[in-house]
Amino acid sequence: MNVGSFIQAVVLVSAILTILLILVQQRGASLGAGFGASGELYTARRGLDKSLFNATVVTSLIFVFSIIGLLIIPA
Repeated sequence: MNVGSFIQAVVLVSAILTILLILVQQRGASLGAGFGASGELYTARRGLDKSLFNATVVTSLIFVFSIIGLLIIPA
C-alpha cells in the first residue's frame, strides 16, 4: 500500500465520518427559521453536543488536509 492509496482511504473515511457527524447533530431550528422567524436562544454547547461539534471540526480538518495531501503527492 503506497502513500497515495493510504491518503485516498483517509479521504473516504473522513468524508463518511464528517457526513455522519453532521447528520447526528441536532438543532432546534424549524421551518420558520429559514425565513427569519427563529425564536431560539443561542446557548453554549455542553456535553455530547460539544463533543459532537468538536469531532465534526476535527474530521472536517482531516478531510481538508488529506485532500490537500492528495494534490501535493504525485499519483
